[in-house]
Amino acid sequence: MNALTLLIGGARSGKSDLAVEIGRRFTGDVTFIATAQPFDDDMRIRIGRHQADRPSWPTIEAPTELAAALITAPDDNLVIIDCLTVWLANLVVDNRSESDVLAAAIGTAQLAAQRSAPTVTVTNEVGLGIHPETDLGREYRDLLGRINRIWADAAQQSLFLVAGRAIALHDPWEFLS
Repeated sequence: MNALTLLIGGARSGKSDLAVEIGRRFTGDVTFIATAQPFDDDMRIRIGRHQADRPSWPTIEAPTELAAALITAPDDNLVIIDCLTVWLANLVVDNRSESDVLAAAIGTAQLAAQRSAPTVTVTNEVGLGIHPETDLGREYRDLLGRINRIWADAAQQSLFLVAGRAIALHDPWEFLS
C-alpha cells in the first residue's frame, strides 16, 4: 500500500466502505480521522451509520484542524481521513478565506504524503453533476475541485469509485508526453 491513497467518487459510490476495508486488511493499528459534525438529525444519523460500519478504531474528531489531527495520529498507524468534502464545508461555515483553505489543503496533503504508514483519504467528486444555482454552491464546487487536485497531486495513488468499482487515475502527462 502506498503512503497516500485518495479515494474520490460520488455519493454512495463505495469510497468510505473501501477505506474501512483497507483499514480492516491493514496488519497494524488504524486511526480514523472524522471531519463530520452533528449539525442536525440527518447528519447525526449519517455519523451513526458510519460509526456502526467501522471497527472501534481510535477516532480523532477534526472538523477543521485536519493537519493537527494528522500530527496527533501515531506515525506507524494507517490513517483514514473521512472526508475532505465535509472538512471543506466546515471551513466554509467557519468563514475561512479561499487562500487559507488552499494553504491548509496543500500543507495537510503534504503531511499525509510524508507519513511513515499509509494514509487513505476520502473525498467526493461534486463537479460532474448539476450546475449549482447559487454563488455559494458554485464557489464550494470549484474550491473542492481545487482541493481534490491538490490531494491527487500529493497522492501516490488515486482511485475513482463508481458503484463500488475503482478506476485508477493517472497524471494526464503520462499519456501526453
